[in-house]
Amino acid sequence: MLKQSLAAAFAVLCAGLAGAAQAQNNIPSPTLDAIRARGALNCGVGTGVAGFALPDSRGVWQGLDADLCRGLAAAIFNDPSKVRFMPLSSSTRFTALGSGEVDVLFRTSTQTMLRDTTLGLRHVTTYFFDGHGFMVRANSGVTRVRDMAGATICLIQGTTNEQVTADYFRSVNVRFQPVVFERTDQAAAALAAGRCDSFGTDASQLAAVRSTMPTPADWTVLPERFSKEPYGAYIRRGDDNWHDIVRWFTTAIIEAEEQGVTAANAEEQRRTSVNPNTRRLLGVTPELGQSIKLDPAWAYNAIRAIGNYGELYERTMGEATPVALPRGPNRLHTQGGLLYALPMR
Repeated sequence: MLKQSLAAAFAVLCAGLAGAAQAQNNIPSPTLDAIRARGALNCGVGTGVAGFALPDSRGVWQGLDADLCRGLAAAIFNDPSKVRFMPLSSSTRFTALGSGEVDVLFRTSTQTMLRDTTLGLRHVTTYFFDGHGFMVRANSGVTRVRDMAGATICLIQGTTNEQVTADYFRSVNVRFQPVVFERTDQAAAALAAGRCDSFGTDASQLAAVRSTMPTPADWTVLPERFSKEPYGAYIRRGDDNWHDIVRWFTTAIIEAEEQGVTAANAEEQRRTSVNPNTRRLLGVTPELGQSIKLDPAWAYNAIRAIGNYGELYERTMGEATPVALPRGPNRLHTQGGLLYALPMR
């Protein structure tokens, strides 16, 4: 009798949990509903960093972050043009997201514990791994950061780089003079004009700034790295379905590279592949799209629009571009990097 009672109680508990899970899954996403109602994704990007987000000569936003915005729009609308780029400074980006001005940030934003736990925001999946560095004039004679005693260093307000720089120089008991700017282009101009001896920020952004200098060879990025700077999308807390969409969209772009699915071959792979993982990814079987309330072809549409992660990286900041940044830790885990797509099943 006791065993029967316990079994009955367990069955009731399981049914309750299943019902709760189903109810949770049916909660609408206010963010997704708002995006669909306005007909466009409002995507927060930087104010202009080559390789990540920078308008070209025609005013079209180019770069890794810009294309991730387009890919997310394609996943939602099957149209990568249905995105509004909202350029935000480092000091205003999180306020703009929290107030609802933008739906998501793809904006070179480091994932940290305090940002995740105190701002009312959530960071999503890491899509770029970086580290803090310093750039100096090539003829400065400086070969390591410890040599910059008393140096004037350009920094960007509202970034983790302010704290990283202060922490490092304090740890080696060396004085420096910070000069803080709101935007990267302002700091770059000050560096070029000689107002600063060095510029301290993430190495990828230093490479981007170097590529836009009149004579890039006049500048060198020192080899030392002083922090972990994993970039991830940020969204507002309290919208689980929107979190799932942004998380698994980012994952799908990485998964596509792991599976060898490209913008050019996605259509053929969708028609002919017998690999169950590829068929799920490209929406031949509908369960992934159904689970996040999107069309079964959501990932297929995104991959056709922007390509897989490797294509995206090489097009925006790879060694054939002016930024010429080796993939390094942003290689797939199977190639010695840190990128790893969670199982999409």
